[in-house]
Amino acid sequence: MEQITYYVEKIITLCGVSSNALHIVSPIVMAVIAILLSFTIGMLARKGFVPTILNITSRTKATWDDVVFNERVLTSASNIIPAMIIWMFLPAVFYRTPLIEELLKRATAIYITVMIVATAITFLNSLKDIEGTTQSTKRQYLHSFCGVLKIVMIFVAVIIVTSIIINRSPTVLFAGLGATSAILMLVFQDTIKGLVAGIRLTSNDMLHKGDWITVPKAGIDGNVEDMTLTTVKVRNFDNTIVTITPQTLVDDSFQNWIGMQQSEGRRVKRRIFFDFNAIRQLTKKECNEIVSRGLASADEAQEGMVNLTLFRRCMERRISNDEKVNGDMTFMVRQLEPTSHGLPVEFYFFLNDKEWVAYEHNLADIMEDIYSIIPLFGLKIYQYPPLSEA
Repeated sequence: MEQITYYVEKIITLCGVSSNALHIVSPIVMAVIAILLSFTIGMLARKGFVPTILNITSRTKATWDDVVFNERVLTSASNIIPAMIIWMFLPAVFYRTPLIEELLKRATAIYITVMIVATAITFLNSLKDIEGTTQSTKRQYLHSFCGVLKIVMIFVAVIIVTSIIINRSPTVLFAGLGATSAILMLVFQDTIKGLVAGIRLTSNDMLHKGDWITVPKAGIDGNVEDMTLTTVKVRNFDNTIVTITPQTLVDDSFQNWIGMQQSEGRRVKRRIFFDFNAIRQLTKKECNEIVSRGLASADEAQEGMVNLTLFRRCMERRISNDEKVNGDMTFMVRQLEPTSHGLPVEFYFFLNDKEWVAYEHNLADIMEDIYSIIPLFGLKIYQYPPLSEA
C-alpha cells in the first residue's frame, strides 16, 4: 500500500500539483481510487465470478455443488470483497487524520464481520436442501446441527462486534463470560432445553419432516411441515397449523404413524357386542340357509353347532379372501372377555390401501357386509336401550 501511495503522489507531482497541496490532493485521489476499485471488483465478482461458478456447478453431475454454491451464497460472499478493499485503503487515505481512520476502520471491520456471518448463515441454510428426501434422518440431524451452529456463530459475532466497538480484545470478553455463564443458563434455560430436545428428536430418529403425528393433549393430528431446534410446525388435516416445542414432544408421549405408512398394511381393530340371549345352537333350516348363501360348506355347518362359533370361522375366512385385506399379515376374529353390554367379538386385520379416504371406505365396505350377514346366524347385536323399548 505504501508503494501505491508513493506512485500516486509521484504522478500527482508530475501533473504540476505543488508540494503544499499534495497532502490534500493525495488523500482525495486515493479515496477515489479506493471507491472505483472496490466498485469495479465488486461488480466483476457479481457479474463475472458468480455466473462463472454457477455455470461450472450446473455442468457437473453432482447435485451438492448446485445447492452449496448457489446464487445467494456467492452473491453474499461477493459483497465482502469491496469492504475489504476499502479497509486496505483507509491508512493511505486518512494517514493525516488518525481518529477518522480509526473510526472508519472499526465501522468497516464491523461490516465485514456481519457480512461474513450472513454469508455463513446463508451457506448453512443451503445445506438443508441437501438430501431433500422428507424422511431422511441425516437431513433432520443436519438441520439441527446447522441450527446450533448458527446460534454459536451469531453469539461469537456479537462478541467480536462488541470488542471492535469498545476496542478490546475478544478474548477478554470471552473470559469475562465465564463469570456470567450461570446467569445466562438461567435466563436461556427454555431455549437450551428446546435445543437439547430438538437434537434428541432428530438424532434418535423419533420425528421427521412429513411424518403424520398425533398429540391429543395439544390438539395435533396432521403432518409435520417444518422442524427447527425450538419449534415443530404441524398442519392438521383440517388445514389448521399448530406449533409445538420439541420439549413438549420429548416430555409427553406422541403417536408417530410412520411405521404404519412404511408397513405393508394399515390395521383394523373393530368390536361388535353380541346379545348373550341370541347365542345358541343352529337349526337345520338355518344351516341350509347359510350353506346356500355360500358362507360355509355343508360339512362345516352342522345342526346343533353354536351360531357364534360358525360365525367367527366364516368371517375369518371371508376376511382372508377379501382382496382389500393383506392376507400375509395377522388376521383373526376373536372373542373377548364378556361385559355387561354383551359378548364382544373383535375383528383384527390389515388393509392393503393405507391412504385415509380409501382406507375408511374399504373398512366400511367390509364391516357393513359383516353387519348384514349377522342375522343369518341368528345373532343379535347388543344395543342399549333395546329397539323394542326405544
